[in-house]
This record gives sequence, structure tokens and C-alpha cells, in this order.
Amino acid sequence: MKVYICLVLISLFNSCSNSSPDVKEPSGGTPLPTTPGTTAPPLTDIEALDQVQKDVLKYFWEYAETNSKLARERYYTNDPGFEANIVTTGGSGFGLMTIIAGVDRGFVPRAEAVSRLTTAMNFLEKAERFHGAWPHWINGNDGKVIPFGTKDNGGDLVETAFLCQGLLTVREYFKDGNTAEKALAAKADELWKGVEWDWYTKGEDALYWHWSPNYGWEMNFKIQGYDECLITYVMAVSSPTHPIPVAAYHKAWARSGAIKSGASQYGIPVVVNHNGANGTVGPMFWSQYSYLGLDPSNLKDQYADYWALTQNHAKIMNQYSIANPKQWKGYSDKVWGLTASYTRNNDGTTGYSAHQPNNDVGVITPTAALSSFPYTPVESMKFLHYLYDEKKSEYVGIAGPYDAFSPHYNWVTQRYLAIDQGTIVPMIENYRTGLLWKLFMNAPEVKPGLVKMGFQSAKYNF
Repeated sequence: MKVYICLVLISLFNSCSNSSPDVKEPSGGTPLPTTPGTTAPPLTDIEALDQVQKDVLKYFWEYAETNSKLARERYYTNDPGFEANIVTTGGSGFGLMTIIAGVDRGFVPRAEAVSRLTTAMNFLEKAERFHGAWPHWINGNDGKVIPFGTKDNGGDLVETAFLCQGLLTVREYFKDGNTAEKALAAKADELWKGVEWDWYTKGEDALYWHWSPNYGWEMNFKIQGYDECLITYVMAVSSPTHPIPVAAYHKAWARSGAIKSGASQYGIPVVVNHNGANGTVGPMFWSQYSYLGLDPSNLKDQYADYWALTQNHAKIMNQYSIANPKQWKGYSDKVWGLTASYTRNNDGTTGYSAHQPNNDVGVITPTAALSSFPYTPVESMKFLHYLYDEKKSEYVGIAGPYDAFSPHYNWVTQRYLAIDQGTIVPMIENYRTGLLWKLFMNAPEVKPGLVKMGFQSAKYNF
């Protein structure tokens, strides 16, 4: 979903959050039944992990956009045709990685996956691009841009970075396979190398989020940390065809060192300044989107220990729900996780919000805890069992856990968003086997790029 830090929300939260804009949608808030959840025997940990991965994979397999085979922006269980042609670029990148995990686990046939991914690559090749960058939204019928906003009708570099993270993993996974797999890998390679990262600097030591053929640089959104966008600088510096000066990473993303923070919450260091979060942490997706491929374990640079950064983010989120300063019903050590997602409006209808400690409205988003499995395996496992052993009939649907729920208001939205579902399978797989991390980190462009940026990793020998 949108990985574009929604400008609608920035005015409210003074922070970035990849999200959908405020759109008029059918009312989607559903009061929960008063009957108890499933009485089936509790799942083992392995059974629960397998089940949630299988379930969430369906969003990108059974409920993909029919023509492109890429990810739909959203899916409403009560209105499946709603915006059925809107393809989300970043969510599709997450979907590519989800499918790789599905293939590796034998959840989907390898040959069928190669065929579907080839269809997706061919669609992306023909889709509208703007100096190599894809737009936030693409029309699945014809590949044309669907404006995310009036002036957001061109290239979206952050969405493109999330897609390219997926393209690199596709290339690495299939590059030594049979003829069809090698052709797929070559197509993914060609697409990634076509992005003009250097164009999006405007000639400055910085990256800019958007460029429009009609409005140029009018959105003027400089990409600065800390939020979900680290991968954008990694991809841009690592590009073999259109690299940017490494100074952009230091001056813009790291704010010439001002990104560092000495703050802590619940005795846990925050590590970096989260945009607009005032000494605490932002929404959980900020430590997930960039790390589906980029392995934060044993990764350091002059600004952060990235394992401490991401793990502490998740631990703080968990501790926040245990402390429960707003006294929401249901928050606990097994019911936790604030991130950008659908939300419950004050009148009970469904909206969208970047949930975080300084914007807590009593809504829990399953992807927050589930996509934190590498960081908080014990805490995330408690949440997974809560969903599947206690609340499956209420909170889990046709494509895995629903996007958001509120025990306090006895409310759930039976909807799905690609960018929320899309991090669950890859991050659980990274917890289980490190598959996506290994693929991305061992791509030949990545290590030199990270070294150039000043990163060190004992795990990957640089």
C-alpha cells in the first residue's frame, strides 16, 4: 500500500506514513459477534507460522489484479470489485517477495509462479514510467498511471524502491534456474537497472520522492530519515546504471548526523529520531518496509546499530501495549502493534491512520506484530496464537488476518491492504530461514553500495 508517506496524514502527524489517501469508500467497520472464537485445538508454533504464511500468500496469489498478476491496492471482502484495477507499486514489490517465500516452501507450484511473475515483469516493462520510476498506482488494465493525488501523477521513487527490492530478490532466486527462470531473472534485472535514481536528486545531495511530467518538482518532498525510506538510498547508491552521490545519504537521509537520538522509552533506546515522533517511535512499518531484503542483523554504520534500532522499535511497541497508557480494553502482552492501516473513525466508520504511540486510537493492526517476528519472536508468537487460537473466527479471513481491529470498540474491518499483508510472509520467512535477507544481501550490487555508504556487517563479511 502506499509507501508514500501520505501527505494527507503529514499535516496531522508531521510524519511520513505510506498510506492510502482519504478516499470515499463503502463503510467497512464491522461490529464483532458476541460468540466466542474457534474452539479448535491450539496450533503448534510451526503450524501457526505455516498457516499464517499460507493464508496471507492468498492476497498476492488468489486475489492479485487479474491482468498484471501484481498486487491490488486493497480488497474488501464485502465488495470485491471495489478499485479492482488499482495496482500498487510498492505492495507489488512486497508481493514478489511473498511469492518467492511461497515457492520455497512449496505452497505454490514453482513453474506456475515463474509464469505469473513473467506476466508481471512484462506488465511492468510496458507500464508508464517517469525517468525509470513507476507511479504509486498503476491501472492494471492498461499500465497507465492512476494519480495518487492531483500532483502525484508521475514517478514515485519510494514505491519504486520497494518494488526494486523485490525485483532483486526475484533475480537472485531464479538466475541459475531453467530457461524460463533465467529469462525471468534477466527481465527483473533489466527493470531494476532502468530506474534513473540520479534524476530524482534534482542535482542536490538528496533524493526527492516525486516527479510529475505536469507539475515537475512541485511536491518537493525531500526523503529524510528516519522513516520507512532507508531502502531508497540503498538502492540509489547501489545502482550500477544511475547511482547517486553517497553524500546524499549522509546529508539528506542522516540529516548530517542529526538522525541520531539519545532518547529511550521503557528503558529501551530509540536509537534514531523518528520523523515527528518526539523522542518515541513512529509506526511499526518504519522498521519493516526497508528490511524485507536489507538484513539489519549485525548491520551498523556511523549512525546506528540497525538490529538495535529495529528490534528496539518492536520492543517499545510491545511495552507500550502492556503499559497501555490510554487504558484501551484488550491491549496486553499478546495484543499489541501500532502501524499505519485502516482505522475506526469516531463515528464507527472505517478510515485510515498512521497508528503509533503519539497517535493511538485503540486500533491494533496485525501486520505490526506479525512482521516483527525477526525482532520479537516471543512477543510476536503470542500475538499469532491470539489470532489463530482465540480469535480466528473474528479476526482472520480469506487472505489472513484482517487489516485492523479494536477490542475496545468490539470492531474489525474486514478489509485488506497490500502493503500491510505484504510484509507478513517475507518477515516471517526471514525469521524462519533468512531467505529474503540472504537473496538481497548477496546480490552483487548491494554489498559495494552498502560499503560505499559506510555500512559494516560481520554477517556478510564487509
